Amino acid sequence: MIRVVALVTARGGSKSIPRKNLKLLGGKPLLGWSIEAACRSRHVARTILSTDDEEIASAGRAHGAEVPFLRPPELAQDTSSHVSVAQHAIRWLREHGDDPDYILLLQPTSPFRTTEDIDAVIELADARRPAAVISVCEMERHPFLGKRIENGVLMDFLPWPAAYPRRQDLGQAYALNGAIYLNRTESLMNDATFHPAGALAYIMPPERSMDLDTPWDFHVAELIMKDLHERRRS
Repeated sequence: MIRVVALVTARGGSKSIPRKNLKLLGGKPLLGWSIEAACRSRHVARTILSTDDEEIASAGRAHGAEVPFLRPPELAQDTSSHVSVAQHAIRWLREHGDDPDYILLLQPTSPFRTTEDIDAVIELADARRPAAVISVCEMERHPFLGKRIENGVLMDFLPWPAAYPRRQDLGQAYALNGAIYLNRTESLMNDATFHPAGALAYIMPPERSMDLDTPWDFHVAELIMKDLHERRRS
């Protein structure tokens, strides 16, 4: 079985929602959902939290994550890339005697991603050994239906095929949902991308693909959490 280290990334600064990663959702900090999902996995060897913030580090430990280092300030800016954050974690692991086959990037903004999703992605990677497995969900509206506006004029965003197809004939379209990125460590270090050539897709349903980025997203997520809680009680 491949060796996988989960990496939950949660910096202290957040412009859209201040202190977003510590904001309570369903009674626990947002980051807690991702950490606990990883810790319950049958296939994750370690769950590490990468943060620059002591309060976030403390919350991460409380939910089961290791916080063996604090992220350097230059990797905790609005312009800092997730690739550079993952590479920093890989270098730290290697320097301390751990060289996993894959890094599992889990962003706290996907709280509805499940342990079963994580295990399924890892099992797919173990069976086929790709450079990456990336979670996606079906797009609500097909890309060909997108429009742009130029000088007030509505125009197609993408050129339609020569034979104008019916909507039901367009074929399925998928979008990255941001919930799971499982990457070979060598690929991340050498290619510096989470979406290398040959990456496999793992399809998730929309109800587990919600990405929380705005106060409205949080409001909707809280309603969903309350509904799930009530269903479990009934």
